[in-house]
Amino acid sequence: MQPLYTAVKVNNEIELCEVSDPECKQVIERELLHNRISYFIRFPKSGLFGRKKNTCIICVNDNVREDAEEIVHQVCEDYGYDVKFLLKKSHNAFL
Repeated sequence: MQPLYTAVKVNNEIELCEVSDPECKQVIERELLHNRISYFIRFPKSGLFGRKKNTCIICVNDNVREDAEEIVHQVCEDYGYDVKFLLKKSHNAFL
């Protein structure tokens, strides 16, 4: 007999998009919360030469990738924000 949680996928977060505008980040956060999509925000380490101020990466679970991607596309169309889509597996430093 296997426990119930052995079939559940874990650590399947993806980096959805990279946002540089704080106002855009707030709008995306509000829309994701409104649609009940769990997310987390990762701030990349700034290097000596590659410093990016106010840049963050929004990560979501891979199971809701299509919904979250559609929401971000809609926000970009409605407000005219420039967002860079990454859509790659997130590398968690805490594991």
